[in-house]
Amino acid sequence: MELNTIERDDIGAAAEDLVVPPAATRKVFVKTYGCQMNVYDSQRMTDALATDGYAATDAIGEADLVLLNTCHIREKAAEKVYSELGRIRELKAERAKAGREMLVGVAGCVAQAEGAEIIRRSPAVDLVIGPQTYHRLPAVLAKARSGEKIVETDYAVEDKFEHLPQPKRAELIRRAVTAFLTVQEGCDKFCTFCVVPYTRGSEVSRPVAQIVAEAERLADAGVREVTLLGQNVNAWHGRGEDSEEWGLGRLLFRLAEIPGLARLRYTTSHPRDMDDELIAAHRDLPALMPYLHLPVQSGSDRILKAMNRRHMAKDYLTLIDRIRAARNDIALSGDFIVGFPGETEADFEATMQLVEDVNYASAFSFKYSPRPGTPGAEMNDQVPEAVKDERLQRLQALLLKQQQHFGASLVGKTIDTLIEKPGRQAGQKVGRSPWLQPVIVDEKAGEIGDIIRVRITKTGYNSLFAELA
Repeated sequence: MELNTIERDDIGAAAEDLVVPPAATRKVFVKTYGCQMNVYDSQRMTDALATDGYAATDAIGEADLVLLNTCHIREKAAEKVYSELGRIRELKAERAKAGREMLVGVAGCVAQAEGAEIIRRSPAVDLVIGPQTYHRLPAVLAKARSGEKIVETDYAVEDKFEHLPQPKRAELIRRAVTAFLTVQEGCDKFCTFCVVPYTRGSEVSRPVAQIVAEAERLADAGVREVTLLGQNVNAWHGRGEDSEEWGLGRLLFRLAEIPGLARLRYTTSHPRDMDDELIAAHRDLPALMPYLHLPVQSGSDRILKAMNRRHMAKDYLTLIDRIRAARNDIALSGDFIVGFPGETEADFEATMQLVEDVNYASAFSFKYSPRPGTPGAEMNDQVPEAVKDERLQRLQALLLKQQQHFGASLVGKTIDTLIEKPGRQAGQKVGRSPWLQPVIVDEKAGEIGDIIRVRITKTGYNSLFAELA
């Protein structure tokens, strides 16, 4: 599984800019790497730490605790963490000279995969905590404050769903009008390029009652759009309120009944778990946005088999046809890996042909990066970096062309837009289209949280510009 990669927060405070926080309140700075699941987890860690007297801060110079919530999907993501830890070590040393404590923690998938090795490589780290044990943070920090180096990565995956504290309503209200909500954790697919089954564990679905309760709290606090998260989200299943077994499609219909919750999305999906009920939800449920992220990784059957994807290119294309027949305005997004071991030019051309056949609205593409412990890392015929680079450039040029064509196709059309936040420039607000593009509108077009009808007037590089319809 590949998830689109993001980073949140910057570590840029110089030692001379350190701010001494009030003694009564500790402050925590969290930097997030990786997927949307990590963004969600960072917020849940902040919620757990609130019970221990920590308030979130965007300024590392104020922080009594620095947490890096890490991603292990690609080698560069993991190495970024160690580079960041080097900068934090200097900041921590300056804090010590000033007589102030700064604890440093590493969380997320790098923490789960490397454990004590992180402390060996980066002695400034005080604690390492895996993705399933965030509810133990207050107890772990108590030990770390006493001077003990802590590695907390053993877990029962259901603990995360059972024990994380719920944020207070006042804390929820301070958040955005869009939100992530985890419904599923882990993956059983064991793609040969992927570390997720080893760092996140096997597939576990969150109970219906917990999901509905959290969605109701979010809606009550003003959230209008919720994205359901999972490493393999469309494998979610659970006992419903009618005592029958539900799949993701049925869950989406239930969430759409919540007053105030106007929009639903989900990510990331596996083609093998896209069932009839979920396709029907795209057809029949107006709240389910017409945008689907459905990774395929390669268009070559030979490479798909080597990746252990357990589907062929024709299976994927047939599935796309069925989804589009159910919802003709749906936009497709995907993930692609180029340069997987043994990939020939013919294999790569098969990927290019699949991209042409599908015509994506957006996509994420990466060079293959061997991850220790995965079968792909041990395969023969590793593709030279220069070949990977050249193929990635060709693929990304085609994907960019398709993305720009999709944006241009919307010019002149009238669509619904959720106003999400102030714009970067004065006099603007930024909305979100049904297909996830930012939409720039006049600040007087509506208030944050409003869903307004707009006419698309032009496109930017990654955004749309609109006027009130």
